[in-house]
Amino acid sequence: MSDYPQIIVPVNHVEPVPRRVRATLGGRVVIDTTAARYVWEIPSFPQYYLPIGDISPDVLVDEDHEEHLRRGTARRFGLRVGDEVRSGVAHHYTASDVEGIVGTVRVDWAALDHWFEEDEEVFVHPRSPYTRVDALRSSREVEVGVDGLVLARSPRSVMVFETGLPTRYYIDRLDVDWSHLVPSDTQTSCPNKGTTSAYWSVDVGGRLQPDLAWAYDFPTRQLLPIAGLVAFYNEKVDIAIDGAELERPVTAFT
Repeated sequence: MSDYPQIIVPVNHVEPVPRRVRATLGGRVVIDTTAARYVWEIPSFPQYYLPIGDISPDVLVDEDHEEHLRRGTARRFGLRVGDEVRSGVAHHYTASDVEGIVGTVRVDWAALDHWFEEDEEVFVHPRSPYTRVDALRSSREVEVGVDGLVLARSPRSVMVFETGLPTRYYIDRLDVDWSHLVPSDTQTSCPNKGTTSAYWSVDVGGRLQPDLAWAYDFPTRQLLPIAGLVAFYNEKVDIAIDGAELERPVTAFT
């Protein structure tokens, strides 16, 4: 058993989206709906399935091709706004054993320039309504090391508890030993936390271990307590809490 809550949503679970969903392409709003559905194609997070009537009809390009997909039969469409063309990125379901998706369109996330829930932009993929993310200040001492080298030690971390992920420990920059951290050009995004502002690799005896630490200088408002703090991948470093060493978890980031 792991030491953090797991994702328990089954594949092909469908729920209504109670939020207005919009998306833009080429500077134009091409999707605007209050009747989207969440569909869990994998347990970790859902995708939007959209009523075809809530996609601008002049943007849809019928590619006259029917596909038999894992969730049913769908007609393939592209999207076009002026010179912006996205081929084969939308599938309109005409038959399915998954209740609630016939008549909806699944659009590839990356095919659109921006997605919004109400008036706030959403990044990477829709936020799961079953995922909880809490950022809590803690006075428990956190020590981070790798190959016997102490990288950080702090009695004032912010712990981030996110469903389906091990606890992340965000540490004040004053409590990090910067002599072994090397800036990286890597940037990642998270639908719950935003886009990272910095990544660091770790130099251990002349051997560079890439992208072990990161920071969000401008996180989403829900995660403001982590602004400017530094976190390390539990999967790749050694972490001790109040002197008790944690096992390295096995996740997609291992």
